[in-house]
Amino acid sequence: MGRVMVVWCPDWPVVAALAEAGLPTHLPAAVFHANTVVACTAAARSSGVRRGMRRRDAQGRCPELLVHPANPDRDTRAFEPVLAAVEEQHPGVSPLRPGLAALRAPGRFHGGEAPGAALLAERLVGVGIWDCRFGAADELFTAEQAARRAERQDCLVIEPGESVGFLRGLSVESLDDLEGGRDAVSLLRRLGIRSLGELADLSATDVRDRFGRQVAWVHRVLGGDGAVPLATRTPPPELACHVDFEPPLDNAETIGFSVRQTVDRFVEGLAGHGLVCTEVLVEARCEGHAEPASARVWLHPRWFGSAELVDRVHWQLQGGFRAGEVTAPVDRVAFTPLTVVPDAVHADGLWGGTDERVERGIARVQGMLGHEAVVRPVVQGGRGPADRQALVPWGERPTGLRDPGLPWPGSIPPPAPARVFAEPRPAGMVTHLRQPVSVDPRGAVVGEPARFRTDPAADWQPVAAWAGPWPVEELWWETDPRRIARFQVVGADGRAWLLTWSEPDQWWTEAAYD
Repeated sequence: MGRVMVVWCPDWPVVAALAEAGLPTHLPAAVFHANTVVACTAAARSSGVRRGMRRRDAQGRCPELLVHPANPDRDTRAFEPVLAAVEEQHPGVSPLRPGLAALRAPGRFHGGEAPGAALLAERLVGVGIWDCRFGAADELFTAEQAARRAERQDCLVIEPGESVGFLRGLSVESLDDLEGGRDAVSLLRRLGIRSLGELADLSATDVRDRFGRQVAWVHRVLGGDGAVPLATRTPPPELACHVDFEPPLDNAETIGFSVRQTVDRFVEGLAGHGLVCTEVLVEARCEGHAEPASARVWLHPRWFGSAELVDRVHWQLQGGFRAGEVTAPVDRVAFTPLTVVPDAVHADGLWGGTDERVERGIARVQGMLGHEAVVRPVVQGGRGPADRQALVPWGERPTGLRDPGLPWPGSIPPPAPARVFAEPRPAGMVTHLRQPVSVDPRGAVVGEPARFRTDPAADWQPVAAWAGPWPVEELWWETDPRRIARFQVVGADGRAWLLTWSEPDQWWTEAAYD
C-alpha cells in the first residue's frame, strides 16, 4: 500500500455551526450533545472549556460562551466544499468524518509530501479554511496522529518505517476519537497505562477482549500491521442522470421502456470511473409538481446493471400508480447513486457468483410485498441461539448488530443447534428419584440428570449423555435478576437437545441438534 496523507480541520462541528450562523471563528463557542461539550473554539479553551465538560460547568467558566446544538448533517454539508477543493488538487479523497479526510500522499509530481500539502493548504485557504493541518505516514492512524500534531497550514511527515517509533511515544489520549475510545482511555489510565508504547506491550488477545475492536486495530498498527485501504468517496453529482418526457407518460410499462437509454448512460458513466452502484435513489416527478411524487432507495446484493434498474423503475411506478402515490403523468425520472464501490470488489470469483435470475426474482417479490417483507438471516453476537439470529431485508447491509467476535460469557460451545424454536417449549428434567434437577447460585448442578422430556406431551426418556451447565445471569442490574442455565442433552434415541433451566426450577426446550 502507498503512503497516506490526512487533512484535519480542527474543531469542525463548532466551525460549521459558526459558519451557518454567520459568526467569526474567534468567538468563544461550543457545540453540545446531551448537554456535553463535543467541540469548542480556541477562545473557549483559553477560558477553561474542554471536551466532555457538562454545559453548566462550561458556561460557569466562560459566561459569554455561544451554545450550538450538535447537527451531523450541518457538519457534513459544510465539509463538502473542503472535499471538493481537495479533489480539485488531488483526486481520490476519502472522507473519514466531517473535519477529517484522507488521500494517497502526493509523490514526486508535487515535489514531495510537504510541498504537496502546501499546495492543498493554499487551495483550502482560498475557500476560507484557515486552520488546516496535514500529516503523512505509512498508514492511516499514524497519518491522523501526525496531522493532529502539525502546525496550522503545515504538514508533519513521518518518514517510511518510523511510524511505530512515532506512535509508541504518544499518550493513550490519542485513542479518544475512536469509537468507544473515551471509555478505553479512562480504563487504560486506571490500569496505569499511560502511553501507546505500554499498550503495545500487552497481549493482542487481552487487548481485543478487554478494549474492543478499534483499540485492537491500533494495537496491530503498533506492531507494524493493521494498515487499511482508503474507502471510496461518494460519487460526485455528475454521475446522477435523469430523463424528461414530453409529453408526460402515465403508464409504467411505457416509462420503463423509455428510460433504457438513460439507464445505459448511467451505468456506463459509473463504469468509466471504474465503479459499480450498489445503492441507488430512483425519483419520479409528476407533471406540474416540483417535488418527486415517488422516491425510493433500492439496494442490490452485488451491483446494479441496466436491466435491474429498468426493472426497479417499472416495479416502483407500477406500485405507485396502483397505490395512488403517482396521481398525474410522469414528466421526469432521475437516478442518483448513493453507494458505489470499485468494480473489482464485486467481480465474479473463479466459480462464478449468484444466479442473476434469482436476484431479480427476489428483488421483484420485494418490490411487490414491501422492503421489509423479504429478509435473510445473518449471525450476530449473543449467548443463546435465538439471540444470535438477526433478519436483515434482502439487499441491505446489516447494521447495528452485536459483534459475534466479542466474548459472550455463558454462550454454548459449537456446533450450533440446527433448529431453534421461535418460542421455547415447556420441558422437564429429573433425577433417578424423580426430583427436579436445578442449578444453585454458584452455577453448580443440584441433582444428577437421569430422565427428561422435551415437551409436556412427550414421554420421559433416559439421559444418555449431557453437558453443561452454561449459566447466565440476565438483568443483573435489576432488583430481581433472572438466572438461567443451558444444558446439552442426548436422549436414548440418539437425538440431541438444548434445554434451558430458569428460576424457579422451570425447564424449557430451546433448540434441537437435528
